[in-house]
Amino acid sequence: MVRPAPGIAALLEQPRWNAERRAFRDICLDCGLGEAVKWGKLCFTHQGHNLAIFYGLKDYCGIGFFKGALLEDAGGILHRQGENSQAVRMIRVRGVDELPALEADLRGFIRQAMALEEAGRKVEFTARHALVYPEELQARLAARPDLAAAFAALTPGRQRGYVLHFSGARQAATRAARVQKCEARILAGKGLQDR
Repeated sequence: MVRPAPGIAALLEQPRWNAERRAFRDICLDCGLGEAVKWGKLCFTHQGHNLAIFYGLKDYCGIGFFKGALLEDAGGILHRQGENSQAVRMIRVRGVDELPALEADLRGFIRQAMALEEAGRKVEFTARHALVYPEELQARLAARPDLAAAFAALTPGRQRGYVLHFSGARQAATRAARVQKCEARILAGKGLQDR
């Protein structure tokens, strides 16, 4: 057996979701996927492209397919990563004992994802074009041309992250406070989650 790279070996030793991580990994490698550590997680690749990633969350873990929205899922097994997720879809389990029942489906999704990658298919991110800027953000951008220029220079994903964060507040005062709190990050060219 080939010894995994040091970063991968360290992930495989993590106690939380250990058996599940190893079981998912075995299936992915058996399907011919490569592996790497990206974003601090075990990532599976095909022809140099990111195909799937292992997620270990509080109540469940699983494999998230980067182009999961394009996968055919007649059984309704795949879940959105979050309410605003456009592309990623996950197979979730709460324990390694659930995996045998999902293995055939997982292998099917992996084959589909490989074929999508080989065909060069891309997910259309239509929601980024349909962003509705909250009034509080519009007012600050109008009042501060430097902030408006900095916001316009952000990547579409970073803009989307901010708009969703600001819009997520129910009260106008909270939305305005969120905008004000994030101004320095926007001016620095950073996204909401960037360090």
